[in-house]
Amino acid sequence: MIVKGIIFDINGTMTDILTDEADDEVYRVISNLMSYQGILLDPAEVKQCYFQTLQEQRAANVERHPEFDAVEIFRKMMTQHATDFTNALPAAKLEQLPRLLAETFRAASRFRLQLYPGVDETIRQLHQNYHLAIISDAQSAYAAPELNAVGLSSYFDPIIVSGNFGYRKPDERLFTAALKTMKMESAEVLYVGNDMYCDVFGAQQLGIKTVFFRSNQGRQEAAGAEPDYIIYNFPELLNAIRFFESR
Repeated sequence: MIVKGIIFDINGTMTDILTDEADDEVYRVISNLMSYQGILLDPAEVKQCYFQTLQEQRAANVERHPEFDAVEIFRKMMTQHATDFTNALPAAKLEQLPRLLAETFRAASRFRLQLYPGVDETIRQLHQNYHLAIISDAQSAYAAPELNAVGLSSYFDPIIVSGNFGYRKPDERLFTAALKTMKMESAEVLYVGNDMYCDVFGAQQLGIKTVFFRSNQGRQEAAGAEPDYIIYNFPELLNAIRFFESR
């Protein structure tokens, strides 16, 4: 096999991340920030609005693997609870506020974001010889900033984020979009992920060879999904590539 490109998942594959959207402290932070915009909701009301709108989005989404839109959740919250003070804010600020609220929500709910051991060195090495890309189940307000925060954003093109499409992996359209942008065939690409269903099953629908990183996150088993190679620490990916290139 001639490997020309490698597509990666982010969270649970390259980054070890921990978030807790149920933490009440998250909604205290959002409530306080919204009060400066003239929107007066106590933390419990913010939490209720957030999860109610999330459920409504998912119920209205007809996709088999629906994705939500965090920015739109906060845009709706602002629209429903705007006051005269809110509406008098500069138009440019009003336009940016939903994204800022989404970013703040993520920041407040995030308790850990770090690379798994060896990721940085491995990616730097691979970037010299392979076209690297990303397909991630994430929000546009989160994915690129978090990738930048761990120092990896410059190595990948394209960065496919499910929040921009309205559906998540294993939807094959995400993999097709990456291949199209990379201008490569499925037989020329490897996919590296940590979820047996979303990543392994998703990639294999298009005939993409898969490397499963058995990390501390993601589904470890899925009916009908069997990875082509398994690694237990990230630098073993170099051995996996040599294995495929020798076949």
